[in-house]
Amino acid sequence: MPKRALRIAATADLHYGKHSRGTLHEAFAEISSSADLLLLCGDLTDYGLPDEAEALVADIRAAVRIPMLAVLGNHDFESGQPELVSKVLEDAGVNVLNGEAIEIAGVGFAGISGFGGGFGRRMLNAWGEPLIKQFVQESISHAVRLEQALAKLQTERRIVVLHYSPIRATLQGEDPEIFAFLGSSRLEEPINRFRASAVFHGHAHNGILDGATSTGIPVYNVSAPALHKTGKPYRIVEL
Repeated sequence: MPKRALRIAATADLHYGKHSRGTLHEAFAEISSSADLLLLCGDLTDYGLPDEAEALVADIRAAVRIPMLAVLGNHDFESGQPELVSKVLEDAGVNVLNGEAIEIAGVGFAGISGFGGGFGRRMLNAWGEPLIKQFVQESISHAVRLEQALAKLQTERRIVVLHYSPIRATLQGEDPEIFAFLGSSRLEEPINRFRASAVFHGHAHNGILDGATSTGIPVYNVSAPALHKTGKPYRIVEL
């Protein structure tokens, strides 16, 4: 019996503020009627405040009737309250992944925010000042936790949900000086090793929408600002 295609809607970098309620109500209603699942790939709030998350979940509760998965982005950590932001989302039915894996409709999902560090031969290494080593260790930690999440999945199809990019390709259009703060090749390694079916990320507001890992795994930049040119703040991918 052939596998049923899963219609995945994805978006990121919504940057909801305290007064953003209603901004994406229409888009969420469209998603709910045309997709099987919604991925929220980080920077869901502007300053990482629970009140901002409440404004977002008001729109979600009013319009979304399909399963939802999310990872947090750097903005969601800004006020030092990521646990409270996550709780607001979880209470609205959004599964927030922070190094965890989950199976929905026979498809496995592994999610984590990710971190910076750069790409390929220009990737930052743990050498020199303690703060540099700490930065690199954080990057390694996210990659290891992503690997652990992927290892738990026994499904044939495995989807990776990130905020930071695992490849340079989808960052084209951003200033090269900030590439190292937009993602890391360390995230690409477990994605290739476990032969993920696809990757979704945000963070690259000015990046391009499509890329692939070195082994050909599709990578989708679903940052709402980058998607603006398509006319919708989300995209739907059928897998």
